[in-house]
Amino acid sequence: MRYRVVLEQDEDGIYVAECPSLPGCVSQGNTREEALANIKDAMAGYLESLRLHNEPIPPSIWEETVDIAL
Repeated sequence: MRYRVVLEQDEDGIYVAECPSLPGCVSQGNTREEALANIKDAMAGYLESLRLHNEPIPPSIWEETVDIAL
């Protein structure tokens, strides 16, 4: 599955990563790469928790895209 992740660098130079499709799923790292690795782990745990509690899984970005011929 694919989800959009937003990365921002805070005033202390720490990278903060958030997945808007998974409310409250936020992580951070000292580097961009570390923040991405950490958010992937956080997202996996978030999705596993949803599965264990029989909660709906938000659609991935692939499921939200459509092609329109003009």
